[in-house]
Amino acid sequence: MSRLLCSTCQRPKLACICQFVSTINNDILVVVLLHPKEVNQSKGTLPLLAGSLSNLLVIEGENFNDNKQLNNILAKYNQQVALLYPSEDAAEVSNLKSNNGDYKCLILLDATWKKAYRMYMLSKNLHLISHIALPENIVGQYAIRKTNKKNALSTLEACCYALEILENSPCKYQGLLEKFVEFNQFQLSFRK
Repeated sequence: MSRLLCSTCQRPKLACICQFVSTINNDILVVVLLHPKEVNQSKGTLPLLAGSLSNLLVIEGENFNDNKQLNNILAKYNQQVALLYPSEDAAEVSNLKSNNGDYKCLILLDATWKKAYRMYMLSKNLHLISHIALPENIVGQYAIRKTNKKNALSTLEACCYALEILENSPCKYQGLLEKFVEFNQFQLSFRK
């Protein structure tokens, strides 16, 4: 017997996440590069983020060097695109606040840290754009998945905090972050 699925989030009705979606008109285009192994991850935060942001695009893959869709975006936004990734060359996003409006496109990698590193290393086109990192004092609320990495955040949290700073909108994403905490509790309720 097949399970009944929610027509919006495509999850089983019992696990529907639509109640946690917040509609937000983000000014900066968000492009999420999604590792194939994260596509069906029930603990992932991308479905909630994608359901909430009006200006978001997901591209699935591991090596994006020859990805036409991403390369068109990189060409279109040129100097106004940034990768949220803590590389050695990354500038802390808080230091960019005075340059509000400089970035029109934000790229994130959605994968485990190990897989995200591999995606980054394989995708040389990502090495050519600006890299930004979040301040180290942000504490994540992602209780569903564990990592040994200090200050690790979910894709949803990282995106919201970066957009708050880049768009100079400190309250705009707080509703979604609050719903994210509820989402965590909801997901934990399925554990035995």
